[in-house]
Amino acid sequence: MSNVLMYTTQTCGFCVRAEQLLRRKGVRDIKKVRVDLLKSAREEMMARTGRRTVPQIFIGGIHAGGYDDLAALDRAGKLDALLSAAVTMDDA
Repeated sequence: MSNVLMYTTQTCGFCVRAEQLLRRKGVRDIKKVRVDLLKSAREEMMARTGRRTVPQIFIGGIHAGGYDDLAALDRAGKLDALLSAAVTMDDA
């Protein structure tokens, strides 16, 4: 089971960049929720995040934000710890 969830659309360049960053960090399983296919999925995303844009990324149930937020976590050296904690939660 994946501990990384990404709200996305089919034609989102920032979604592609977020996925590439996560893959470089060793994430192999990303649960993608296409908000362009289901109105209820977009409503769910907005209710959970207060945001309307994609991607919106959750790691281990923690809202990591969009691509810019994810990249900032990586630059600050905090993304690896968040991903490690998510893997540990998955193993429990």
